[in-house]
Amino acid sequence: MQAEVLAVGSELLLGQIVDTNSAVIARHLAAIGLDLYYKTTVGDNLSRVAAALRQALGRSQVVLTTGGIGPTADDITREAVAAATDRELVFSDHLMAQIEAFFAARGGQVSPSNRRQAFIPAGAIAVENPVGTAPAFIVEVGDRCVITLPGVPREMEYLLVNRVVPYLRGRYGFKGEIRLRVLKIVGLGESRVGELIADFMEKGRNPTVGTLAHLGQVDLRIAAKGADAAEAETLIAPVEAEIRRRLGDLIFGADADTLESQVSARLNALGARLGLAELGSGGVVGERFAAGVAGGFAGGVILAEPSGAARIGADLGAVLGAEDRALGGRAGGRGDLLRGRAHRGPAGHAGGDRRLRRRPGRCARVPLRRRPALDADPRRDLPARPRPPIAAGAALTRPLSLWTRPGGAYSLGAP
Repeated sequence: MQAEVLAVGSELLLGQIVDTNSAVIARHLAAIGLDLYYKTTVGDNLSRVAAALRQALGRSQVVLTTGGIGPTADDITREAVAAATDRELVFSDHLMAQIEAFFAARGGQVSPSNRRQAFIPAGAIAVENPVGTAPAFIVEVGDRCVITLPGVPREMEYLLVNRVVPYLRGRYGFKGEIRLRVLKIVGLGESRVGELIADFMEKGRNPTVGTLAHLGQVDLRIAAKGADAAEAETLIAPVEAEIRRRLGDLIFGADADTLESQVSARLNALGARLGLAELGSGGVVGERFAAGVAGGFAGGVILAEPSGAARIGADLGAVLGAEDRALGGRAGGRGDLLRGRAHRGPAGHAGGDRRLRRRPGRCARVPLRRRPALDADPRRDLPARPRPPIAAGAALTRPLSLWTRPGGAYSLGAP
């Protein structure tokens, strides 16, 4: 059995808003084990929406629409569903009463145009909307169905969770569940990651494995389908373990982890703070760390051109305190990396405060660090880099390295 989502609205095709509803629907369908095969976006055109619905019903058992059931003349989804299923629109006194009650509870008055929202295709299952004025409805066509939901995200998700998912479980007996695990990777491009795990990305496997590239980061998705959540998690576990073994410390976190949160945890473990000097990145690094490094980000400076590097020491000194020092230098050529090294000194400040210090030196052209194993057989294990623990109060002999590339790609780790 498969499902399909039809998002209706010319504003989606014009790029005025982003279709987040389809993504929310996809996650909830995956959670009950219903495979989503297609997502289609159609503008506010009656004939095109009706045609898209006929096509969807011809290939999918469950079709969900979102948007186009408001009170205005360009809300044509209800008419399109009626046309695609060869039904007339009928007025529902029950739904009209629910709409009137919604306005009355908020001290409002029903507009004549709101009557449009009380029309549904003949024989449809009415779905009251207690959080809005657009009732939903379900049209059953043999063993198939069209589920029509509002476009307002809050209303759509409420009805999806509280009405639609129970309906699907009850009618089709869905018992399977899909679980996801997303590993977060820095320091290696998507194509190279794909080569290292190519055998896991073969079609027809359960779990399925895929990659998604972001700025300076690659997400690796492991999705398993099982009879229940426990079985799906059991299927994921050995695949995740093997991928972690192959990629080693290129993986910095999973699921909701961010690079900033992991850096924050490491700074807290070291009793250190982070100061940044950025050149050519427009401040993107500082913006992310300011939001994600709780208590460990002291601040920094942003330089528009190398000639301003002479100010780094004074500016960061003002931020970090008289004891802290920072030094910047010349930017390399296009695509070169700018490297800054930060050291934590031993306890010596009042109250035992241990601060992050930038070691005097220079920011120069530094080639991207390479791993020999990555240039050989992609199935080979990556060499592990020893990371001995750092005793409390000891000097940091392996400096933290902040890498920024003009354009925003960066990572932080030990060289």
